[in-house]
Amino acid sequence: MMTDRKVRWGIVGAGRIAHRFARSLAHEQRSELVAISCRSAERARAFADEHSVPGAGALSDEALGDVAGAAHAALLARKDIDAIYLALPHGMHRAWAEAALRAGKAVLCEKPACASAAEVREVISVARETGTLFMEAMKTRFTPLYRRVRELVADGAVGELLRVEALLENDMGDRIARGGDYMSDPVAGGILLDSGIYCASWIDDFLAGPFEVTAASARWDHGIDCFVDAELALGEKTARLATAADVAGPRTARLVGTAGEIVVEDMHRPQWAVLLAGGEGPRDIDLPYPVDDFYDEIEHFTGLILAGRTESDVMPLAATLRCAEILDAVRDSLIALNQRSA
Repeated sequence: MMTDRKVRWGIVGAGRIAHRFARSLAHEQRSELVAISCRSAERARAFADEHSVPGAGALSDEALGDVAGAAHAALLARKDIDAIYLALPHGMHRAWAEAALRAGKAVLCEKPACASAAEVREVISVARETGTLFMEAMKTRFTPLYRRVRELVADGAVGELLRVEALLENDMGDRIARGGDYMSDPVAGGILLDSGIYCASWIDDFLAGPFEVTAASARWDHGIDCFVDAELALGEKTARLATAADVAGPRTARLVGTAGEIVVEDMHRPQWAVLLAGGEGPRDIDLPYPVDDFYDEIEHFTGLILAGRTESDVMPLAATLRCAEILDAVRDSLIALNQRSA
């Protein structure tokens, strides 16, 4: 257990999400950013300059013989790093998460944790084998608004919960067709993994038990899913998961019970919701971030490390696996649908 020094972080990857994480990490007083790793020497230096990373912490493949992955391996080999934020494309998460865990580094892994439930099971096995902390970075669950909604549902504010609708639809322009980034990866790309994981997390956290996909539809762009809409049954309860990269639509989580409902706006970055229950008028729930949408997650993970914990109670390994299983089931339904229509 560490009690007399800060948690020393390394960030694996230097893309947009890594920058956002680094800016938030600067507000966590028990943490310090020690190193960054990426392919480009220029990008590593620019990242280090912007986020006050010591010069020796700007690691790049180009500066290490231009060998792919050399910078990430060098970061994991450092003795002055306690934890990493894994910000690589989805298809690279499993391999580098396992490498980091075997190197004794606590891993906060950007969502989705892996490209499939099978990969998640492999990472969980390594985390348990090594006794090292792994957590999927499902930042939504740590926000004040989400925590309040969870309390209201648990306290019976909407009666018995019967249905969860998790909708996250964005217009990302021609990003998939343009190619060149993780969204266009034929194995680990697409909107279901990228944004559908948020929807799966709401369903997982609020509706327990076995599930089945009862209906599913999709649109495709250059062979990559750009819109997915699925219905799930969980016993007598139901859920809807809908996500899009090609159209601006709802970005809400709707929790429907026997005595009312809660509608959460911007479900992946929630700060406002409305409670409709008890025959009363709408009741606003307005809970802004203390810093930003990353901070509470970072604070929680840092606290786990300092307490010597190997698993989160907010985003446990079982939740990460079930979320992946939900996405797998939706994907399998879409594959079956394509085969029937071929």
